[in-house]
Amino acid sequence: MRQPHGVWFKSSKSGPNCDNCVEVRDGQVVDVRDTKDRGGPVLTFAPTAFQAFAAAAAEGAFAR
Repeated sequence: MRQPHGVWFKSSKSGPNCDNCVEVRDGQVVDVRDTKDRGGPVLTFAPTAFQAFAAAAAEGAFAR
């Protein structure tokens, strides 16, 4: 069972000087925020929607 409020963790792709880093919190929903603006806006996704997005990104669906 998912927890209502998980712990924030930084993306594994984030580096020490990264200016495009995000943090994710997994619970009953998946929250995503900008690491540099932790008090700023948070995007919230249904877990299945976020899983579909992450899988598509891993497959290169959003490559430039």
